[in-house]
Amino acid sequence: MGIYEHNLIFLTSYYGNGDELESPPWVSDTMGGDLLIQNAIMVLPDGIVEGDLRVTAGIIRSIAPNGGLEPHLGELVIEASGLYLIPGAIDPHVHFRDPGNPEKEDLESGSRAAAAGGVTSFLDMPNTIPNATSRAELEFKIRLAAKKTVTNHGFFIGATATNVQEMRNVEGMDGVCGIKIFMGSSTGDLLVHEQRHLEDIFANTGGVIATHAEDEDRLRSRIPKFSHREDIAAHAECRDVECALIATKRASALAKDHDHRLHIVHLTSGAEADWLSLNKGDLITTEVCTQHLTFDQDDVEELGVRALMNPPIRYTEDRDSLWRRLKDGTIDCVVTDHAPHTLESKSIGYPNAPAGMPGVETSLPMMLTHAMNGKCSVSDVVNWMCAGPARVYGIKNKGSLIEGYDGDLALVDLENRRTVRDMDTWTRVGWTPFAGKELTGWPIYTIVDGRVVHKREIGGSLRGISLARPGSVGSALRFESVP
Repeated sequence: MGIYEHNLIFLTSYYGNGDELESPPWVSDTMGGDLLIQNAIMVLPDGIVEGDLRVTAGIIRSIAPNGGLEPHLGELVIEASGLYLIPGAIDPHVHFRDPGNPEKEDLESGSRAAAAGGVTSFLDMPNTIPNATSRAELEFKIRLAAKKTVTNHGFFIGATATNVQEMRNVEGMDGVCGIKIFMGSSTGDLLVHEQRHLEDIFANTGGVIATHAEDEDRLRSRIPKFSHREDIAAHAECRDVECALIATKRASALAKDHDHRLHIVHLTSGAEADWLSLNKGDLITTEVCTQHLTFDQDDVEELGVRALMNPPIRYTEDRDSLWRRLKDGTIDCVVTDHAPHTLESKSIGYPNAPAGMPGVETSLPMMLTHAMNGKCSVSDVVNWMCAGPARVYGIKNKGSLIEGYDGDLALVDLENRRTVRDMDTWTRVGWTPFAGKELTGWPIYTIVDGRVVHKREIGGSLRGISLARPGSVGSALRFESVP
């Protein structure tokens, strides 16, 4: 037994049920990113094969279908028989609330939750306090992430009506993935819905524009008409499909008029997806959330405000259409829109409860459960949650098991189904909308830069143990220009 495996066993005993300690003996600090995974079922870009994979100094150096790689002195060896080896998932749509609302989530708790779910890279939205709308604020968040996260990280700059020059100032900057425009459903400076301001942004910036597409004028006209409703079904009726479709068409026209890359975030309706299947072209990409692929109106009725989010969870026919457009390639990737709120704040009920839910640590198991239930394949999940986000944002050396790519990996167990509970979560708000669901595909090892950052024992605590000191592993993501 190597010293690293010994320390893993020690830590499992030390942590007991997975509770965090003030000053634990962080195992990841002792490793240099050298490991050998043997006998894994590897999900490669061109197929699934059993074999070995070696990471040296944090980089995938050798992939050996059919195995045969011999251990080197000083490297961690993981016997992975029966486990699927996939690239670390990338979640390009999270709200980690840091700075501003650490009681909901901060960069440390959010990245630990991500790692617990097999997510090794995230892209964080700009609606923090203060809003991330300038180079100075982006630099601050990147420095903060370097001190607090246990995964790789990137950040959006938020668009306002007046900050085009600031958006230009961060183009090509490590750690900055693109521009986020809230065309509706936002407040203050981050709400940009007047045509002249949108034209200015699309005409005078570069990179990827990610757009929350709900039509602000229609929302403003409809919300008062539903103000008397306290039943949660009113949410999808108020923020109807037309709100989303109008904005999606408008953003798409702006992208084509100005030859600008556009990513439409969190599609919710079949109408949008069907329209995009005929009209997106090469400039436009889009995403869908795990919860919109899983829940429908019946789940909303059962879950109540736990299922409250913007845009809303809609109807069975919308869910089915989203699956169809995901499979035919119209939708490019699967995300979470991880937007945690405390259950206390949610408890005031609809319509005053805040909209949003956690999801970063359950998204991969949920999608792998769909795969094991015959909804899609494991390779599909890897394409949608690993390679897809990397393609959309031009993330360098991430998202695939390829020699020369970064050693960000997840070893998942597809044989055992476990029922998730609120208490099993790492998110600071301590709950999940998927509580009570039996899921498979839980990561046994989550690896960043060749170092284990989270571990579960098969049959042990579902929460698992976090093994990395804040800021000891991971880095600001690097981006290539996307066509």
